[in-house]
Amino acid sequence: MNSKIRFFQSIHFKIALVFALLLLLTLEIVGAVFVRQLEHQNLNTFKSQQVVQTYITNRLSNELAKTNVSGANKQIKSTLSEITNTNNAQIRVIDNKGTIRGTNEADNQGVVGQKTTDSDIKNAIYNNRDVVRTTYNSQNNSRYYTTVTRIIRTQGNNSDLVGVIYMRASLDSVYRNINQITLIYLSATFVAIILGLVMAIIISRAITRPIDEMKKQTLRIARGDYSGHVHVYGNDELGQLASAVNNLSVRVEEAQESTESERRRLDSVMAHMTDGVIATDRRGNVTIINEMGSNFLDTDADDAVGKSILDLLAIRQDYTLRELLEDPDDLVLDFSTKDHDLILQAYFSLIQRESGFISGIVCVLHDVTEQQKIDQDRKQFVSNVSHELRTPLTSVRSYVEALAEGAWKDPKVAPEFLKVTQEETDRMIRMINDLLTLSRMDSGTQKLDLEMVNLNELYNYVLDRFDMILKQDDQPEKTYTIKREFTKRDLWVEIDTDRFTQVLDNLMNNAIKYSPDGGVITCRLLETHNNVMLSVTDQGLGIPRADIPRIFDRFYRVDKARSRAQGGTGLGLAISREVVQMLGGRIWVDSREGRGSTFYISLPYKPYEEEDLWDEDN
Repeated sequence: MNSKIRFFQSIHFKIALVFALLLLLTLEIVGAVFVRQLEHQNLNTFKSQQVVQTYITNRLSNELAKTNVSGANKQIKSTLSEITNTNNAQIRVIDNKGTIRGTNEADNQGVVGQKTTDSDIKNAIYNNRDVVRTTYNSQNNSRYYTTVTRIIRTQGNNSDLVGVIYMRASLDSVYRNINQITLIYLSATFVAIILGLVMAIIISRAITRPIDEMKKQTLRIARGDYSGHVHVYGNDELGQLASAVNNLSVRVEEAQESTESERRRLDSVMAHMTDGVIATDRRGNVTIINEMGSNFLDTDADDAVGKSILDLLAIRQDYTLRELLEDPDDLVLDFSTKDHDLILQAYFSLIQRESGFISGIVCVLHDVTEQQKIDQDRKQFVSNVSHELRTPLTSVRSYVEALAEGAWKDPKVAPEFLKVTQEETDRMIRMINDLLTLSRMDSGTQKLDLEMVNLNELYNYVLDRFDMILKQDDQPEKTYTIKREFTKRDLWVEIDTDRFTQVLDNLMNNAIKYSPDGGVITCRLLETHNNVMLSVTDQGLGIPRADIPRIFDRFYRVDKARSRAQGGTGLGLAISREVVQMLGGRIWVDSREGRGSTFYISLPYKPYEEEDLWDEDN
């Protein structure tokens, strides 16, 4: 997130501040040297003015040598008055015994003749050396320049100290001038810093304007907007950088468009793949999963991302991530539930860089449920066909062997044996014909002879035939009653008459087989929205709920022993489903164990008037 930069945090202020600090530092150094030099020069000038002329010193030495103290003091006072004193310095003459002999202070002549208490004077007399120093008086906040100069009287080769000249001058005027000059310099420095700061801000803005534009352009690039360009102000380093940013913007836009195109293409491919695709990082955590993969694993893509692939595929108990990385073999994963079957073939491959570094795993999930089911059905089909053919062949072989061993000579046994042999042979022929029919339907070579048929009449014709069979049999094994519930409207449907008659025969035969003796078989025909509905309801034992989903499978029987004893092949309902589906319809069963079963057939139907049919034929 881009937050607004305050002025004191901006590079404009920082450049100006650095410039101002450098200017301040430079002026401070120059000012310190200048003030120090000015002070030194003014002090030297001031000190040079405090020197007593030589002839004054000679006169004072002569006066101090006189024995007439009173007269000498008057001469000393007169001599001191001749000294040029531009700085109002305090001047005293003290003899070598420490007695003050004269002073230029008109209001302080009373000190003449008194002993001095000044330590500087005593040091000069006792140590026979001049004293020069600067003192500070904290009471009046003043500085003083003090000198104690020896007065030497020379006679021949001898030089004697006859006294000292004490001079103390105030330095306030010197430092006042220095302070005034310093104040002027500081004021000029402040004005220079202000002007320098303003100039620095202006210059820094000129310098940072291209940088600010480049910053804005990079932010636009980060947001995905490549339309802007940075203005190139010159051919300097900033200008070259601006040109580089513009070139970078174009290159990034081209790369982004290419990447986005590839991503959309990849997303489109992954979205329309019939296989699931899962990609992980090097730690095995899911980074990408397509829609088909989410559907296979019954999870949301957002929930799957970040989850370990071992947990997502539920293989943590059997495999580790290292095993998948070292030996990415194919796995068969069973995700079947009570509601549906799902078997996936998982193919693993590594995502490796050119250096060989493994950065992740790609897993492709292929749905092999139908393939597994086909393989299972094929095995089951071969087993069922072998079993179904072996039973009648075994019976035929047994009876043929019995006949060959002499049973054909017995007039009572031989016809019975031949009858059983013929029935088993017919049963095998029916089974083979049914298998051929299913094979042609599976391969798509089974042709339908479609025609417009009055379904009411066709259904009645089939049911009348079953009524006739019951009437012609004097001693039927089972009696039944057929109850019709038909719509009064004639329903004309385009069907293959022979194939659909075979379907109705299968349903009626099953209803008769599994109905109790004397039971009622209810047959209905009615019209719904764009469909006609046929149903056959018996009063038999019904079908267990667990067997209903497989009732239309080939060779599947609910009661295998009873079905085989009644001569069924286990292919009737399978053929019926194929025929109905070829006609564009649907067949299903509704059954409750102990309460009978109802088989339904739904066929597409478009209402026609009988006149329209005749007009169409003509």
